[in-house]
Amino acid sequence: MRWVLVMPVKHASRGKSRLGGALSDDDRAALARAMALDTVETAVATAGVDQVIVVSADEVVTTVLRRVDRVWLLPEPAVVAGRDRLNAAVDVGIVEARRRWPAAGVAVLLADLPLLVPVELEAALRAAARHERSLVVDWQGTGTTLLAARPGAELTPAFGAGSAAAHEAAGHLRLDIAVGSGLRRDVDLPGDLARLRGAVLGARTGAAMEAAHPRS
Repeated sequence: MRWVLVMPVKHASRGKSRLGGALSDDDRAALARAMALDTVETAVATAGVDQVIVVSADEVVTTVLRRVDRVWLLPEPAVVAGRDRLNAAVDVGIVEARRRWPAAGVAVLLADLPLLVPVELEAALRAAARHERSLVVDWQGTGTTLLAARPGAELTPAFGAGSAAAHEAAGHLRLDIAVGSGLRRDVDLPGDLARLRGAVLGARTGAAMEAAHPRS
């Protein structure tokens, strides 16, 4: 199965706000952008992925991605009643994916996975292709890092606190992905930064970590 990935990327001024206690605002924003760009690069390099739709209002991220093949850029939409910014952005990306590439599977991939490598994402998408709807949970088991649906299957994102349970209740099957996989190792909290130090990272994330000055 061929896939179109939808990747929402928050503006760096709002992204990764929970890292604010560990990093300065400038370092937090730089790291958020670096992780997003490295995750998009991994997605584009993954076998089976035909297109990556990035929905973002961050001008730095979109300027870089305009030069990347197979990346389709969409502006972040205005907030829709009953939907937060993240899910509204995902909704827009899904609609575009279904309209332009109706024969492809559609998966939502979050853009804070700097440890992810293409072979891990490829394996997860192969597993997802065997199910009408599926998801990959984060390492804590409560959040969602990947939400997938076969062509024509309904895909209703509910990202946010407790998203794994919400997506399972909507009919998405939890895929059996090892907890050590980069697909499950998202970065949200100051404690998550420790996993990045000394790890093999994308070039941008590595540089941002090297330049960061943790708060005392």
